[in-house]
Amino acid sequence: MAARPVLGIIACNRSVGTEIAQTVINRYATAAMQYADCAALIIPSLPDFMRADEVVGRLDGVLLTGTPSNVEPARYGDAGAGEGPFDPDRDRMMIELVEAVIAAQRPLFGICRGFQEINVALGGTLRRDTSASKELLHHHAPDGTDFDAMFDHRHRVDLVAGGILASAYGSASLDVNSVHYQGVGELAAGLAVEARAPDGLVEAYSARPNGAPLLAVQWHPEWATDDNAESQTYFQLLGRALRGGL
Repeated sequence: MAARPVLGIIACNRSVGTEIAQTVINRYATAAMQYADCAALIIPSLPDFMRADEVVGRLDGVLLTGTPSNVEPARYGDAGAGEGPFDPDRDRMMIELVEAVIAAQRPLFGICRGFQEINVALGGTLRRDTSASKELLHHHAPDGTDFDAMFDHRHRVDLVAGGILASAYGSASLDVNSVHYQGVGELAAGLAVEARAPDGLVEAYSARPNGAPLLAVQWHPEWATDDNAESQTYFQLLGRALRGGL
C-alpha cells in the first residue's frame, strides 16, 4: 500500500485539569485526514524546546487550525490590550512555521485563527470588531448562543473569478458559517483575495510563495464536514496540494 502524505497540524496550549497540554480539536484532524486522504502529526507549540524548521522538512504540508485563543495584538503592531484568551507560544511557533513552510516549499493551509495567523506572520493586520462594528455584518452569533448553534450563524461569501476557490466550486458564491470576532484588517502583501463577505471583509485568500500553494479561509469547513460537500472540497484541495497537484 502506497504511503499517504503526512500533514502537520499545529497544537495549542490549553488547560486540561490542572496542567497545560498540547491540544488539537479532533474535528480539524479527522476532517483533514478523511477528506484530504492523509496521515497527520501534531506540531507542539513549544518554541523553547524545538524549532519549526526541525520538523517541516519531514512533512508534506502544514495546517494552522482555529482555536478559542486570539493572536496577541502586539504581533500586528496594535498597542491595544485586545481580548484573550491568548496563546503566546502558539503565536511564536506559527510565525516560525509560516517562515519554515514557505522556505521548504511546502503547502500551507489555514482555518479561522490559522487564516488570521498567516496574514499576521506575512505582515498584515487584524481588526477586532467583526461582531460589533456597525459597518460590518455580525460575523459571530450573539452572546449566549449555545456552542452548536454558533455554527448555524451563516452568511454568503462572494468568490473571486479565476481564483482557486471559484474554480474548485464552479460557483460565484458560497454560504458559509461565521464564528469569528476578529478578521483581516490590512491584507499582507502577496496574498490574493479569494472570497469576500458582502460587507467587504476578506474571507479567504491564496498565494504561491516560493512556488508552493497557500490557501486559507476564515470560516470553518471542519464543522459537520460529513454533511457538507462544499466543506469536503476544501480538504480535497488540501489533499491535492499535499500531493503536488494544486
